[in-house]
Amino acid sequence: MMIKKKELELYLHIPFCVKKCNYCDFFSASGSEEEQEAYVQAMVQEIHLYQEKFRPYEVKTIFLGGGTPSLLSGSQTERIFQSLHDSFKIARDAEITMEMNPGTVDLQKLKQYKEIGVNRLSIGLQSAQNRELKMLGRIHTFEDFLETWNEVEKAGFENRNIDLMSALPGQKLETWEDTLKKVLALQPEHISAYSLILEEGTPFYNWYESGRFNAGDWELPSEEEEYTMGERTIQILQDAGMYRYEISNYAKPGKECRHNLGYWNRTEYLGIGAGSSSLIGETRFNHIRDRKEYIEMIRRGEDVDTEQEFLSTESQMEEFMYLGLRKTEGISRTAFQDYFQKSLDEIYGTVIEKLNDEKLLECDGDRVRLSHRGMDVSNWVLAEFLF
Repeated sequence: MMIKKKELELYLHIPFCVKKCNYCDFFSASGSEEEQEAYVQAMVQEIHLYQEKFRPYEVKTIFLGGGTPSLLSGSQTERIFQSLHDSFKIARDAEITMEMNPGTVDLQKLKQYKEIGVNRLSIGLQSAQNRELKMLGRIHTFEDFLETWNEVEKAGFENRNIDLMSALPGQKLETWEDTLKKVLALQPEHISAYSLILEEGTPFYNWYESGRFNAGDWELPSEEEEYTMGERTIQILQDAGMYRYEISNYAKPGKECRHNLGYWNRTEYLGIGAGSSSLIGETRFNHIRDRKEYIEMIRRGEDVDTEQEFLSTESQMEEFMYLGLRKTEGISRTAFQDYFQKSLDEIYGTVIEKLNDEKLLECDGDRVRLSHRGMDVSNWVLAEFLF
């Protein structure tokens, strides 16, 4: 009898970039070619550790994020993928995503990606305005992006995401709409459109604290302007045939990011590399956030996990709600009942009734989802589901 394998997602963290952007608080930094090579060797060694433990699983998605994974050489990426195939059962139709920045790939490298199985690209553009790109601290111009996009098209990729950012210092509605229209003219299959968050410890946060964004050329958009940008994003992308399937993500039908949907549906995932996170069963764990220490510990055969959290039933219920409600389709009452053996109303009936009365939630048979207004204040609404 065939035993159905459990679903697993893999996330590989490549914490190298040419230069840290002014808004970024991700675990990444520049590094020498020697350090990159040592890191790849450590990753390959870590991957082989999982061969036996994850035999009951089938990998449905793989995501290489960073940092800038496309900084690795083609042969380094090839070695990583060879070790993945040696150690895991990877589904024939697995979605395999590579994050990349303009100017870090050429046609030869892109063809190598295709040969080793990469079938989805996520390209960090952020803005089609060179003035905004310079302020963000990006290493490329819009023209550089267009050159990279041309190479991507030549290589034959048909599942492509472009990352964009709104509510930037000095950004106007007109420049944001211009960015959206220029990007849509390229006909990507997916767009991630994020609103700027000022993260502590970044140059942007320090400049905000010093008052640099309060007036003048780099004044932050008002709440009303930010709201209007968000509304126009939905309308412009919808008119172009891209539907909103999550708070910040838009896709042509059938081109949703399966890897991210797995996160929001609480599919088990394994993080590989320094700074990565995992959810296996009811346990979350994180790898050490230090590249050199990670390399040394792997070489010595030591455990690189720094934090482990066994999720209580209450924590799992919270995650089910605040991750699932990020999707425009919301969550299923039946799925909640099947997973927890308790009805949704038994646990969250009072909260759901209150938010429904306030027109922040919509209840439609088996589905519970955020309303359009609820999406606008999603952080506040989702916090209501925390015990």
